[in-house]
Amino acid sequence: MSNSSSNLPHQALAPLKLSTQLAYGAGTVGVSMTGNILVFFVLFFFTDVAGLPPDKSALILMVGKVMDAISDPVVGWLSDHTTSRWGRRFPWMIFGVVPFALCFVAMWGIPTTNTQWLLIYYITLALIFNTAYTVIFLPYVALTPELTSDYNERTQLNSFRFSFAIGSSILALALAQVVFRVVPVVSQRYLVLAVITAAIALGSMYWCVRGTWQRVQFMEQYRQQHQQRHQPRLSLVQQLQIVFNNRPFLLVMGIYLCSWLGAQLTAVVMQYFVVSWLGLSDFVFTQFALVVQGTALLMLFVWSRLSRRWGKRTVYALGMGFWIVAQAGLFFLQPGQEKWLFLLGFMAGLGVSTAYLIPWSMLPDVIELDELRTGQRREGVFYAFMVMLQKLGIAFGIYIVGKALDWAGYIERVPGGPPAVQPDSALWVIRLVIGPLGTVLLIGGLILAYFYPITQGFHAEIRRKLQAGDRLSSQIKENSIHDIQ
Repeated sequence: MSNSSSNLPHQALAPLKLSTQLAYGAGTVGVSMTGNILVFFVLFFFTDVAGLPPDKSALILMVGKVMDAISDPVVGWLSDHTTSRWGRRFPWMIFGVVPFALCFVAMWGIPTTNTQWLLIYYITLALIFNTAYTVIFLPYVALTPELTSDYNERTQLNSFRFSFAIGSSILALALAQVVFRVVPVVSQRYLVLAVITAAIALGSMYWCVRGTWQRVQFMEQYRQQHQQRHQPRLSLVQQLQIVFNNRPFLLVMGIYLCSWLGAQLTAVVMQYFVVSWLGLSDFVFTQFALVVQGTALLMLFVWSRLSRRWGKRTVYALGMGFWIVAQAGLFFLQPGQEKWLFLLGFMAGLGVSTAYLIPWSMLPDVIELDELRTGQRREGVFYAFMVMLQKLGIAFGIYIVGKALDWAGYIERVPGGPPAVQPDSALWVIRLVIGPLGTVLLIGGLILAYFYPITQGFHAEIRRKLQAGDRLSSQIKENSIHDIQ
């Protein structure tokens, strides 16, 4: 049965309750905390705590991300077609979070000092963990268009989601600072942090399921009751063809990939930058990350409100402007300029919040454009490919960084020993990734955002035709570019 919402008048539905929005936001706590800890600490943990070479450490991350990406379209398609008394999305979230939490804890153990066995151990865990990540994350993010069909309410809903995401990232960094000070043994610090994080991930996911259940079930029943036509299911191959023929979706995917790849690569090498280039401590690195994430959190609702007035493209461009200046400025930072480090972190935070908010607020609008064209709702497939290509890009980028560090002669720390003095070649690679590479990626996202066509007025036209039960005709045009193809 199709789950079309073609006849769903959003003005006839009550606005989202605050409790529902809070519960939806809570669903991202576990994945955000674990993701933030992995991005900021895991490569450094592999090289400077477990004692693995940087190229093998990057290989672990790449293999995990590739498996994660491969599973995305499969899980997305399966969640679109799941039939159960719990609905389409919730079974995946309920049962997937347990192996997700257990594997995250195991990731921070060091069961042997043998490099080959360590490599096998971490790759195995990375494969299981990233599959579990997909199983809970994709159905979760696909709830957005199922909770509301209103253009501005979706932006507001994503504001709650990313407020929790950034708040969770801040909580993870704050916990890291506390744990790192309280636990004297370096190798045990990360394990203690992982156990606390895993417990929080379990509780927050079940809060999300409980708090959004009623709204999602009501929306699903309402759509089925008002469905006027039966649409045959398309095969996975046919759905993929439609996804990649949707030009606005390709633009949103490119925008997200550029901005998020820039952010992830910066986060991965930032600890090396602070410790090896600036000569500062691990605690200064976590303080810098807190400044970035804290600023992003404070700006989320500001950007959300401004997007109602100025539009999503304009807000994204403003945020990227601050971030590009900060990203380029990091390259010129010299040892002893600690105050400038935090100023640039503040400026980067202004833009990071738009990278969280805007692309994910654009995606539900793209999904409704596809619904208008085909008569079917395929949230899972669109979200799957959005996340899949992002993960593939990040996996490739992190692997290249790890290989570049290895080629440049980066010296991994002996477990339990002091930090190694790095050669100039390794320091140059770290600075190039932080500055020029990140800046180019952000500029690429800004260029793609310029061509994104779905404005608030255009989305209103899509909603009007969906409510009228119409299919997309050649008379519907994009505001500033060719006919929607």
